Formats: sequence, C-alpha cells, structure tokens
Amino acid sequence: MKIFFDARALTNKRTSGIDEYIRLLAEELLIIDTENEYIFFTNGFKRSAFPEHFKQRENVRHVSWRIPNKCFDFFSMLFHEPKTKRICPSCIVFSPHFNLLNVSKGTKRIMVFHDLSPIHFPELYPLRKQFWHWQQRIRKQAKEAGQCIAVSTFTAQDIKRTFLLPDHAVKTIYSGINPYYIKLPKEDVSIFRKDHNLQNPFLLFVGVLEPRKNIGSVIASFNALKERAMFSDLKLVIAGKNGWLCDTIFKEANHSRWKDDIIFWGETSFETLRFLYNACEVFVYPSFFEGFGFPPLEAQRSGAPVIVSNRSSFPEIVGESGILVDPWSIDEQVSALDLLLSHQSIREEYIKRGYENAKRFSWTKTAKEVLDTFKSLDA
Repeated sequence: MKIFFDARALTNKRTSGIDEYIRLLAEELLIIDTENEYIFFTNGFKRSAFPEHFKQRENVRHVSWRIPNKCFDFFSMLFHEPKTKRICPSCIVFSPHFNLLNVSKGTKRIMVFHDLSPIHFPELYPLRKQFWHWQQRIRKQAKEAGQCIAVSTFTAQDIKRTFLLPDHAVKTIYSGINPYYIKLPKEDVSIFRKDHNLQNPFLLFVGVLEPRKNIGSVIASFNALKERAMFSDLKLVIAGKNGWLCDTIFKEANHSRWKDDIIFWGETSFETLRFLYNACEVFVYPSFFEGFGFPPLEAQRSGAPVIVSNRSSFPEIVGESGILVDPWSIDEQVSALDLLLSHQSIREEYIKRGYENAKRFSWTKTAKEVLDTFKSLDA
C-alpha cells in the first residue's frame, strides 16, 4: 500500500497544533509501520526544513515542490490542478489538515478535521485568514473524502451536522499528547524558577494570543483575585506567540492595576514550556472553541491542575479531571481559581485526576487507529 501524506502544514514556518499533530503522528506511524510506503508531499517557496530522520526510513519518499503556496492554492481552486496522480498514482491520500488538494478521480482520501471554528466563527480570524479558509473549499472536500477523521467525538458530531454527512463517513480518533511533557524533579523546577525569577506562585496560560483563546477573561480573573490580600504575591504568565488582535490583550494587561505581575513570555521552546507547566500553580484555558485542545492535557501530564471552558470538546477531553467553567463568567473562573489555590487537598486531587486523564491519549494508539483506517480503505 502506498500512502500519499500531505505534509504541507508540517513545513509551514508558523508553528501550531496542526504541525505538532502531523509531526508526532508521522513519527509514530513510521515506527509501527515498516511495510507500507509513505510519500510525504511538501510545498512552498519559504518553509522550514522537512525532518531528516523521516527521510532516513526505507519506506519514505519525500516529494518537495517549491511553488509559492498562494499560486498553488490559486491553480488548485480555479483549474483543479495539480492532481495527486501526478505525484503518486494508485495511492491512498491522507490529508491531516484541510489544505486544498485536487485528488484524482477514483483515488481514496482520508481527511482529518481538528475543528470547524473557521466555519462557525469566521469573525475570530483576520480577513486574510478568512479568505484562505474560503479558498480551501472545506465543505466540498469533506463531502468528497472517502473517510473523515475527527479528533474528538464533539468534532465528529459537528462535522456530520454541519456537512450533512452520514455516521459511517466520520470516525473519531483522538490525538495523542507529546511524551516530552512529564513531571520533572522538584529540584530542577526550583532551579528553573530561580533562574527565571519565578519564585512567586503563578497562573499559566499557553496559546496563541488571539480572540478565540479568551485571554481577556484570564486577565480579568487574575485582577479579581489580586484584590484579595491572600493573593497579593500571585503572578500571571501568558506564554505564546502574538496572533491576530493581540494588541487588545496587551492593552487589557496594561490597564490592570497589577500589570507588573503579568508576564508575557512570548513563544517558548518545548523545554521551557515543560518547566512552566511543572512550575505553575494552576493552568487556565477558557478558550471559546477547541476541537481537541493540547495545552490542558500537556499541563495535566506535567502535574498541573487545570481550569478549562465548559464548551466544545472540553467536557469530553478533560471532563471531571479538571474544573469546567463558563468562558463568559469571570465569577466562575475566579471561584475555580480560588478553590485550587486555597485548598491544597482539592488541588492535589485534581492533579491526580488530570494525570490519570492524560494517560487516555497516546500517539501510539492514534497511529494504530489511523493505520487501521488506511487498511480499511485499501481493502
């Protein structure tokens, strides 16, 4: 069996949960599957390097085009070219994202959907991104795919309802968690805190600074806590790259009476992020809409109690292992934070629950289920 693996998002210079999904899934597939041939397709004039250790595998071939992606999308949309048969005849096509791809007639295709936020909440994206989403013809691609994979049951139901697809056309395969995130020795965490001037207890948010992540409510909840004397030494760390309308978030922080206690860390390395997860008192993630949500699970795997939104996939992915709150309610978020910060036994209980919850998700399991999907389509 030959698998055409659309890896364009992997070499996109903008890091995201999508390229993390592709990288970790591909790594695990290549470990468990040495029989089938994988043709990884990348494209782009400006891009990051394709992983060298992938190319060292005997069953891997890398097809690299250097067409500007805007041109590629333009020709794909208007002229329905290039078609996949030019690159890999008789292949099963695997699309781990909804990048527009013209699949040759008779070719079986599997598409992964991480969420449908571009369709439900276009206003949360800049106009440039809205135009790109329109170009991708997401609805049309979903209807034409032989099989859709959703990263959560919430997303699977959303796909079927939104695109009017039958049950058999959509299956749920959970994403895994990066195994790099673990509980670290307390001594190492103490050194990190000292080196980075983080001796005070702190709340942590991790994600792109954009409207969908609801960071404004995190700042507002932090402000409310700081009104209480018992939380006078508390700090807030916001780690992530700047996104659309991030200036609004900076303004909210700057207007805070406790702006000096709000730390914008910027984009972090995996190593730094691992330490931040281990060092924080509580991880807070009241995002409005997520199809899966990596950061809360990474935090749980690292031993942090989490507070998440009670919307979208969080009741399914986090459930009772974290505290679920209304993302619109500052009072609920403050109450949840107060509970975890003021009661050590409750905090420890949620740390335990979170660590057990994170065990449900592994890339080995994800890869095996994806490989089974390849085989079922090839039968």
